[in-house]
Amino acid sequence: MNKPHSHVVLGLGATGLSVVRFLSRKGIVPLVMDSRRQPPGMDVLAKEFPDVPLVTGGFDCRCLVQAQQIIISPGIAVDTPEVRAALDMGIEVIGDVELFAREIADRPACVLAITGSNGKSTVTTLVGEMAKADGKAVAVGGNIGVPALDLLLEPAELYVLELSSFQLETTHSLNCIAATCLNISEDHMDRYADLEAYRQAKMRLYPQSKISVYNRDDDATKPNDPCHCTTFGLGIPEGDDWGLMDGKVYHGSSEIMTLLDVALIGAHNHANLLAAMALCEAAGVSREAMVRVAREFTGLSHRCELVANHDNIAWVNDSKATNVGATVAALNGLRDHLGDIILIAGGDGKGADFEPLREALNAVTHLITLGRDGDKIAALKDGAIKVSTMAEAVDKAKALANPGDIVLLSPACASLDMYSNFMARGADFRANVERVYGI
Repeated sequence: MNKPHSHVVLGLGATGLSVVRFLSRKGIVPLVMDSRRQPPGMDVLAKEFPDVPLVTGGFDCRCLVQAQQIIISPGIAVDTPEVRAALDMGIEVIGDVELFAREIADRPACVLAITGSNGKSTVTTLVGEMAKADGKAVAVGGNIGVPALDLLLEPAELYVLELSSFQLETTHSLNCIAATCLNISEDHMDRYADLEAYRQAKMRLYPQSKISVYNRDDDATKPNDPCHCTTFGLGIPEGDDWGLMDGKVYHGSSEIMTLLDVALIGAHNHANLLAAMALCEAAGVSREAMVRVAREFTGLSHRCELVANHDNIAWVNDSKATNVGATVAALNGLRDHLGDIILIAGGDGKGADFEPLREALNAVTHLITLGRDGDKIAALKDGAIKVSTMAEAVDKAKALANPGDIVLLSPACASLDMYSNFMARGADFRANVERVYGI
């Protein structure tokens, strides 16, 4: 520990381990630090890399200021005082995605990148499936599934990366074929000073791309500076843009397919499909492959997922809606539904303003709230029902629902006040639906 380390990895977990593996392949033995006493991945690190030292319970500023390079995990803010001290001394602080970018810098552009507040995982998965259906050797990861650096372990001609605002803060040289910011709504307001600061983190992606694909229905996704752009949106497209007309998907004036053949449900998912097709078109994926996947892809778990349909009542798990924008999108996507919508919402709001949810709640007949910030959401609608557990919420919903209705879990909040993650929350919802129907 007395000997300075040229490279310091801040934060363990899956991303930190991927960085250690990458540096080790380069013959570099880094120092790893984590603010947690028992960070995930400790046992794996000790087993795979017994020579790599690990410091837990905080960041040792003395070690940081002696490093040549600090590789910081997305969950650690660059403004952390110890990190800021290193930056002030001119020490480079980057993330794992920037290491990835530098490793493929000598190759022709081979990345499709997706950011945004909501829909990232759906679009990333769609793009990967479409490229795969076209016979391309594709690797999918980043903020979803496999860390970016681990994607380099297998040969690929195309990389599809989901990127968070946190990752983009420390990424500078990603050479993308095309990239998109799907939408912007309040998220991570416990980390950013305001919505514009969060937006600017997302905007860092466009200058690293040959083609910028933005959402013309959301002005906040438009690039700051002039660039080679194409757009997607739910209206009639112009020029080389993507859109909808007469119930069909169009690229400019070219008809691609009818919406009746699209497996995904909801207007927000149709926007996701358009974004995915725009990215794939830029990468040379055949339209036949795009259409084939669009006909078959029904969505990801915990993202407007139909988990049950009993007595003609649809139970939809949208537990991944961890911010207000995601829930607004889900409700707007279901606005043409003829039956009542019963919404279960609440959890940890992460400092967000819930006011933008008020108008979307007009589409909701019954609002059931729970969790730390459930009261704040309940205050937006007269007659809201407050409960303490998911079991109570499902019981109330079943008592209120009639044939033709939808019961939607779309919390507009993170889950960590009650659950280990949004997947556990969604699983609890499903389990309670099964319980009330005796399945």
